[in-house]
Amino acid sequence: MNGRSMRRKDRQLPREEGLRLLAEGEYGVLAMAGPEEGPYGVPLSYVYLEGKIYFHSAREGRKASMLRADARVCFTVTGHVRAAYQRNFTTAYESVMAFGRAAEVTDPEEKRTALFALAGKYLPEYLNKADGHIRASLENTAVYVITVSELTAKGRTIDEKSIGTSQKPTD
Repeated sequence: MNGRSMRRKDRQLPREEGLRLLAEGEYGVLAMAGPEEGPYGVPLSYVYLEGKIYFHSAREGRKASMLRADARVCFTVTGHVRAAYQRNFTTAYESVMAFGRAAEVTDPEEKRTALFALAGKYLPEYLNKADGHIRASLENTAVYVITVSELTAKGRTIDEKSIGTSQKPTD
């Protein structure tokens, strides 16, 4: 989709690691571009289900308007970030970028499944109450699905044993 290869090939993670991070990640950022609005990124709660990314939204607003105008999106999740000093400033991290197209889910059963999965991810202790809330808000809630066409994952580990063993910086 973007036609570019990753610059830091030494940090590229296998696709399976990117899929794991999508499945385990807590929140992500949805990036969109509108013809008149320019770039726009918004943090989201989401669920990765059966190879697709689902999120819920209001039916109207900037995000909904931009997705109707241009369905191309980039969804980014970052995990396990840790800043450290090892002879220099560094950061351990892992991230995944999923490129694809977002579409509003119109099938009521798919919407219910996605909303139930979101409830199970974020509030599993209240899952027994989810069905009633989902039924009550189903008509007024938009659910979007991102079909992933390209995925890149990147990461860096640090040697935990060497943190803090470097010479202290001088003033």
